[in-house]
Amino acid sequence: MIKTTNLHKLFTTDEVETTALNGVSIDIQPGEFVAMMGPSGCGKSTLLNILGLLDNPSEGEYHFFGTEVAKMSERSRANLRKGNIGFVFQSFNLIDELTVYENVELPLLYLKTPAAERKKLVEAQLERMNIMHRRNHFPQQLSGGQQQRVAIARAVVANPKVILADEPTGNLDSTNGLEVMNLLTQLNQGGTTIVMVTHSPHDAGFAHRIINLFDGKVVTENFHV
Repeated sequence: MIKTTNLHKLFTTDEVETTALNGVSIDIQPGEFVAMMGPSGCGKSTLLNILGLLDNPSEGEYHFFGTEVAKMSERSRANLRKGNIGFVFQSFNLIDELTVYENVELPLLYLKTPAAERKKLVEAQLERMNIMHRRNHFPQQLSGGQQQRVAIARAVVANPKVILADEPTGNLDSTNGLEVMNLLTQLNQGGTTIVMVTHSPHDAGFAHRIINLFDGKVVTENFHV
């Protein structure tokens, strides 16, 4: 499903060249829940951006559902992202000017989903995330936990094949954090593949497998039964 071979990513400025990824090869199967861990600056978010088709590697191969995407144009990557990948971020990344309902509806507008179907899909996710009663509120009127539930609803409303989560509990207290992890677990049990970057050993414990990165390399992989 997701397979990278010898991925490298270099960031170059006038003064310095920084190696963010240094030969990363990973293989993620459909239905897996994988956590990526490591110290700040080890390449986790860079790798997640490449897996999410937000960036290209400098070298190496990336096969997404059998399609080689490492050298794709930005437009081609954007078209492949739509409907296939959902994102959940630490900072929620909701649009303040849109209501809860409108934020969740947004991916379906990009996909040109018909209005009646959009309404059905959005309301189903709002019910699933227990935020239907907040549908007409704006993000700033919600708690952090509620905002992250909206973000998850938006990520899954188009039924993507994979969810990429970057520190999804990083801005939440322990109670709301646990709620978000339980939601991600339920999505995974329903068949959604999840790849999560986290600093939290507690959150990583929800995953089937933990990939540890250091200095842009995979150093260990641990499986949970």
